[in-house]
Amino acid sequence: MTSTTEQTMSALLSIMARLRDKENGCPWDIEQDFKSIAKCTLEEAYEVVDAIDRGHMGDLKEELGDLLLQVVFHAQMAKEQGLFDFNDVVETLSNKLVSRHPHVFGDKDAKSAEDVMVIWQAQKDKEAKAQRPQESILDDVPVAFPSLLRTHKISKKAAKVGFEWEKTEDVIDKIIEELNEFRAELISGSRDKQDEELGDVLFSVVQLGRRLDLDCEESLRRANNKFYNRFSGMEAEAKLKNKDLKGLSPTEWEELWQLQKNKGL
Repeated sequence: MTSTTEQTMSALLSIMARLRDKENGCPWDIEQDFKSIAKCTLEEAYEVVDAIDRGHMGDLKEELGDLLLQVVFHAQMAKEQGLFDFNDVVETLSNKLVSRHPHVFGDKDAKSAEDVMVIWQAQKDKEAKAQRPQESILDDVPVAFPSLLRTHKISKKAAKVGFEWEKTEDVIDKIIEELNEFRAELISGSRDKQDEELGDVLFSVVQLGRRLDLDCEESLRRANNKFYNRFSGMEAEAKLKNKDLKGLSPTEWEELWQLQKNKGL
């Protein structure tokens, strides 16, 4: 770190410590614990991604700061409990970056990004085995991951040891099979079964994305953005025509939708 960076980081850590001071700090910050701000940590990570998607570098700078705050917050709480501090976090990260890049800091050879990923995963698996025994090869995929991401990760690990579809068409057939089972449970009226079968449909769709090397989280994010653009365009069009959205007929809704679709939205 440069001297300026060290001073800036030191000031940030001091601010966080003051906020957590039980006598002179902020009541809200003092009340928080690891679990209470976990949701905030996740939300800040998503807001970083959103700024990147929008290509807004000013927002990205701010959101990265908000994400850094979460790291500093967790580190301060850990320091108070005598577990670790921010310097330990940085040192652990630095050691990990070196150990997982033996093609840069060691004698391994990597000619492509694909080679790098193989080396990275091998080193990661080696570290995981050394840190804790595993009952399953799926154990190192965090349960708290977003469900689409966790589905992708655990199924990818299973596929690596041979639990995989022979053809992509087989996955499509499985999706159709699961949809039919879901349809049958709609008739049965069992909410628990409907919930279970819908989960099976979604799980199978993620398998299709994984086999095609498509990130379903990213695919769904793009679909959400597309829906937002089309629906907000429909709202604007209805407003121009002085029409109440709640009073639109199915035919009128379809006409508005097709209008936005034809605009390329």
